[in-house]
Amino acid sequence: MTMWVFGYGSLLWNPGFPVAEARVATLGDYARSFCMRSIHHRGSVARPGLVLALDHAPGAACRGLGLRVAPGVEDRTLAYLRERELISSAYLERELPVRFDDGGIVIALVYVIDPDHGQYCGGLSLEDQAQIIAQAHGDRGPNTEYLYNTASHLHEIGLADPDLDWLSDRVRALAG
Repeated sequence: MTMWVFGYGSLLWNPGFPVAEARVATLGDYARSFCMRSIHHRGSVARPGLVLALDHAPGAACRGLGLRVAPGVEDRTLAYLRERELISSAYLERELPVRFDDGGIVIALVYVIDPDHGQYCGGLSLEDQAQIIAQAHGDRGPNTEYLYNTASHLHEIGLADPDLDWLSDRVRALAG
């Protein structure tokens, strides 16, 4: 059975599993947002960072990549993604339809934010996000690296995100 994963943040530049195909895709009714406090990968309990999550927003659309998992490694990929994405239970695992630019639709594995989880922080201003990202560091590195890599990879695939571009410029100014 073919397995698809929707990438909108770090999965764009660090999927961590064999990808047989990557196609620009859109997930409806969700928005890419720095709405999750990171207490592991890009921050700590004492100084949380921020990571992107898919925040439910009826009428919104998030552009990212549909990533087709290489045949034969679906079970291993699912186990890997659960270990990576469900580390603190702030994400919910869902199977949702994503639409390719040619109109084709597949059901993809998607990790969305749980708005009832303690790490959820939707509604922060861009300036507040920049202040947090500029200072946070976790076991996978500085929060700035996560922001910069995601913004640059969105540009590489032709999906610039104006909020991430603004944040990148502002965080570079803050971080010196």
